[in-house]
Amino acid sequence: MSLRIYNTLSRELEEFSPLQPGQVRMYVCGMTVYDFCHIGHARMMMAFDVVQRWLRASDYAVTYVRNITDIDDKIIARSVQRGITIRELTDEVIAAMHEDIGALGIEPPTVEPRATEYVPQMLGIIEKLEQKGLAYRSENGDVNYAVRKFPGYGKLSGKSLDELHAGERVAVLDGKQDPLDFVLWKAAKPTEPADAKWESAYGTGRPGWHIECSAMSCATLGETFDIHGGGADLQFPHHENEIAQSEGANGKPLSRFWVHNGFVRVDNEKMSKSLGNFFTIREVLQKYDAETLRFFLVRTHYRSALNYSDAHLDDARNSLKRLYTALDLVVPAEVAIDWAQPHAARFKAAMDEDFGTPEAIAVLFELAGEVNRTKSAEAAGLLKALAASLGILQGDPRAFLQAGSTLDEATIQARIDARAAAKAAKNFAEADRIRQELLEQGIVLKDSPTGTTWAAAQ
Repeated sequence: MSLRIYNTLSRELEEFSPLQPGQVRMYVCGMTVYDFCHIGHARMMMAFDVVQRWLRASDYAVTYVRNITDIDDKIIARSVQRGITIRELTDEVIAAMHEDIGALGIEPPTVEPRATEYVPQMLGIIEKLEQKGLAYRSENGDVNYAVRKFPGYGKLSGKSLDELHAGERVAVLDGKQDPLDFVLWKAAKPTEPADAKWESAYGTGRPGWHIECSAMSCATLGETFDIHGGGADLQFPHHENEIAQSEGANGKPLSRFWVHNGFVRVDNEKMSKSLGNFFTIREVLQKYDAETLRFFLVRTHYRSALNYSDAHLDDARNSLKRLYTALDLVVPAEVAIDWAQPHAARFKAAMDEDFGTPEAIAVLFELAGEVNRTKSAEAAGLLKALAASLGILQGDPRAFLQAGSTLDEATIQARIDARAAAKAAKNFAEADRIRQELLEQGIVLKDSPTGTTWAAAQ
């Protein structure tokens, strides 16, 4: 079975084949860096981390570009509020972002462009659009995109121009010829700091948000590439506007596949900073380990809404314990994955169907059950090898299982030895007391003909 991906543009699953055989070029809209990453950001980055991992596991060479928006109204406002330069603010937030997502095992992209490094390319696209009659200069100094002059506008979101126009608030048009038009270049305001301004043929100013991604994606991947990704909230207007700009300027499709991950929800509302219902990655990691948070994010299909709660994170940790308990039973063998092996074949079929992580993780639990029954080092090795493509189960099993206990391994083993001695002396009351004492401290003992093993309580 070949890889199929849901394409937002066509609204259906399509068989994936890259424009260049064996090479995948993927662009994903990254963070606007004015504050710490929250779980919604982590969900987006994790979704495309899994995508790029599976593409590589499928023997594709991947050029993965995830941008950084480092000039924006919110960034300017925050830098002014804190009394520091924009660069000082964005460097600080980018370092925190790398620390937070690195803790979750999210691999760095191949290229991580910053918007401020691509202003000349943005101006080049704006010039092309003006020459083609798709952009115009306003009396207030802005340069706007003439939406109605681009025939394909609305094809990604599925919205007609009439529908979009009906939803617009026709108030202050800010120099626009039509309320649907959007800004490509913003004229500088006297109140804005000096490092928020660039010189151009259109006067002193700065780029609009949408033009930034058009410039960075085309500069790093070419005018047409394989996959463009981001959160579902970017589908309109950001990605719709990217298409209008890029295709309007270059006359070519921007991306063959458009891929969008679902929202994180809290109490049935989208998690976002604007709603104030967000949790930062570093806040969550104060209570839960990084692999538990990763597993929580990975086990839900990337296009589905993800409900955030402590109860769901607790369940994720207990599920990971079950998998690590199997790996703790036997030292996993080093195995090369044979994709014809039944478990591996089912795992691959799941991932090849639009990166179906829930079904793939179900296969991991099947394998864990086989390890528990057979104590097979090969089955344990396959479990670990398949899980690597999701970025999980690569740690030390005993360390993970012991993390929930206040006892160290030597102390646990000493209590197990004391229990064995009590049983040998037929002091079963003492043996039961030791078992209960360990259970109260989060340690479950498992007796077998070959001896006693332990695991953290689930």
